[in-house]
Amino acid sequence: MDYQHTANTVAETLLGYTKDKTGWKAGKKTNEVTVYWRPSTEFPGNLYKGEGIINGSQEKVWECLNPVANGFRVKWDNNVNKFELIERINDDVSICRTVTPSAAMGLISPRDFVDAVIVKQYEDGTIASNATHVGHPGCPPQAGYVRGFNHPCGCFCVPIPWDPSKTQVLSFFQTDLGGFLPRSVVDSFFPSSMAEFYRNLAKTVRSLKDF
Repeated sequence: MDYQHTANTVAETLLGYTKDKTGWKAGKKTNEVTVYWRPSTEFPGNLYKGEGIINGSQEKVWECLNPVANGFRVKWDNNVNKFELIERINDDVSICRTVTPSAAMGLISPRDFVDAVIVKQYEDGTIASNATHVGHPGCPPQAGYVRGFNHPCGCFCVPIPWDPSKTQVLSFFQTDLGGFLPRSVVDSFFPSSMAEFYRNLAKTVRSLKDF
């Protein structure tokens, strides 16, 4: 499989999501984030977008979001139990496995996801992590986990030129959790999960020492 091509394609797709303002419906709103949604064109589910401003420099925010093994993400994101590097393709692209805990009071059992992940930097200073599901011979389905599938998803850390102490975080999630979950469970899980994601990210960024 051409993982580099897959990664490049998902990066282009995510960049397109940031520019496409059509069809979004406002959903959950908290102090940290507004969650929007629209039907996904990738699978029979929804594409969710989070928009929020985090009080912290881009360096701090990216430190928390950077998709690396043994990184900060597993320490603060309650939806990530484990993040493993399966294969490094090059400096920007890697194949990773993410393990998630049970959720929704046990209605959603533990999942694992295998993704091609690419980190991109843009001319305006934005740093983005983009991912989509792939198959990999080094990581077949494992007992005890339902294999889920991330369709193009990712996070953008966008600098705010007039206030470097704050960072805009755009996030996109469209995940097929697999299994046989009621649609109502899935539709209520993601907006609440994203609100928690931003709340815990903001809290973690505040706790980091200045670089």
